[in-house]
This record gives sequence, structure tokens and C-alpha cells, in this order.
Amino acid sequence: MTNWPQDYSGAWTLSRPVGRSGVGLHSGREAEVQLLPCDRAGIFLSFAGEDRPPVLLRPHQVRDSALCTTLELGERRVATVEHLLAALAGCGLSHVEIRLSGDEVPLLDGSALQWVEAIAEAGLKPASSPRPLAPPLQQPLVRSRGSSVITATPAERFSLVGVIDFPQAAIGRQQLAIELTPERFVEEIAPARTFGFRDQVEQLRAAGLIQGGALDNALVCDGDQWLNPPLRFPDEPVRHKILDLIGDLALVGFPQAQVLVYRGSHGLHTELAAALQDASLTPAL
Repeated sequence: MTNWPQDYSGAWTLSRPVGRSGVGLHSGREAEVQLLPCDRAGIFLSFAGEDRPPVLLRPHQVRDSALCTTLELGERRVATVEHLLAALAGCGLSHVEIRLSGDEVPLLDGSALQWVEAIAEAGLKPASSPRPLAPPLQQPLVRSRGSSVITATPAERFSLVGVIDFPQAAIGRQQLAIELTPERFVEEIAPARTFGFRDQVEQLRAAGLIQGGALDNALVCDGDQWLNPPLRFPDEPVRHKILDLIGDLALVGFPQAQVLVYRGSHGLHTELAAALQDASLTPAL
């Protein structure tokens, strides 16, 4: 049993390196990730076999890409980072280096659970420098795309409200509210797997996407039923959407706010992260 941090105020790094490997969701290619302890605050990324220094990951590097979150680091692009970033931030790590072999983070089982298990295997230790804390949000932020909307409202503690609404009867309308802590993230959010729809599989594959998708790393919905039950939670889809949101907010840091998202997407999450970053750089009047 790992003793996770009580909240997100402390500075934590890994006690030792740990690694995982697997196929990328979209490329279908093998990739390996090593997670390394780090003395500097932030999440850094380096590429195996290259002698360039690790790059500090920032919200402005995020690109809105189909069905995943992609980082643009100079001439390199790194796809499907959201589950790993969610695990790092959700577990409370503030000082860590990701060393990647490949150009897409492995999907593993489609959730953040195996990343959490890797972090637990390595263990956490106090970092040697403080965690940079975002200043309090001064006023509400709202971003929307069509019928989708995301808001951040100043609050005592970081909490999330997710609402999804799908025409497929197996999913329908689901909502979940959670005041996030590392322990709650590990127990209630990290195991929730990504999901897709049977009638979209061939179209996405023809477009060069989900080449590594399979029934052991994604839930597949076929109208009023799942092709690969059982679910880990009755409301696993909305929990996974919250997992994606946590990953997309990881690079800006968790705001002292309640974040509510209705029918979210990586693009919408990224817009909020950029707005939070701008708000943190703007002095209060």
C-alpha cells in the first residue's frame, strides 16, 4: 500500500527510475517510457539515445490533434501523452523526467492504472526544491466549442465536475463530481479506460488512427451494449473523461478552482489550460 501525498501542495519526485513499454494507440508501434527522479520542478521530457537536455513541458507546446493530446517539441512531436501526464500529476509528482523511446506514449491498458502502478513501484520521496504553486484564480473562466463548455471557478480546493451525454444507450448521460486528492485519483479515476464506438473503428483506422487499438486496451461501445465488458465502474466513461482532463491540465498545474466540463474534448481542455496559464501570468488589479 503506497502512502500517497495528502494533497497537491507538497513537492515530490520518484525514489528511483521505473519503466514501462507497450504499443501506441494511434501509431501501433512499440515504445518505452522511463520515469526518472528529477531535482528541478516540473515535468521534463527527453528522448532515449539523444544527448540533448530534457525539455520542460509547458502548455504552449500542446497541439490540438485528433483523439489525443500531442506535444510539439521543436521538430519532434509526441502523441497520446494525456494518461501518463494525468498519472504523474494525479499522484502528486511535481519533479519528474520522462525519457521516451519512440514518438507516442504507450497506451498500456487504456487507463492510467499501469502508470500509477509504476509510480508506486518506484516510490515517492520529497523533492529538493519547492513545488511552484499557481496563484489563486481571480475570476471565472469559460471556454466553449459548439455545445461543449468548460469553466473554472475560484474555489478553496481543486475539484472537478464532468458531464457527458451520448446517444448510445450503453453510455447515455453520466456525471461525476470529485474533490481531487492523490488517493482519490488512484482509486476513483486512474483505472477508468478509454472508450470508442464500433461503428467508427474502420473509418478511424482508414484515417491512420487507432492502429494500436484493441479490445484489451479500450472499451468498445456498440449502441446499447459493450463488446468487452465488464466495466470497472458503472460510470467508467465519465471517469475516463475526467482522467483526460486531469492529463490536459497537468502542465499548467491544478488551479485553486472548481473545473466543470460538459461534453469535453482534448481541444477544449487545452483552451482552458491556456487561459489558466494566461491568468496566472496576469497580475491582479
